[in-house]
Amino acid sequence: MPLYEFRCPKCGHEFEQIVFSSDKGLVKCPKCAAPKPERLLSIFSSSTTGMRAGASVSSSCAPSSRGFS
Repeated sequence: MPLYEFRCPKCGHEFEQIVFSSDKGLVKCPKCAAPKPERLLSIFSSSTTGMRAGASVSSSCAPSSRGFS
């Protein structure tokens, strides 16, 4: 589901809201009800087990470089 972060230009309140493409023009500030809040740049985060910074990602479907054991 698309979760977006917004900031109200009128009162400065920051909030998150699930917004579908058909609802884009209907978003209002939940604090002051001002229309058209500013959409903020969100940070994407994902995690995987066993990954370290700088580690490469490989497909689990591909055979390893050592062959089959």
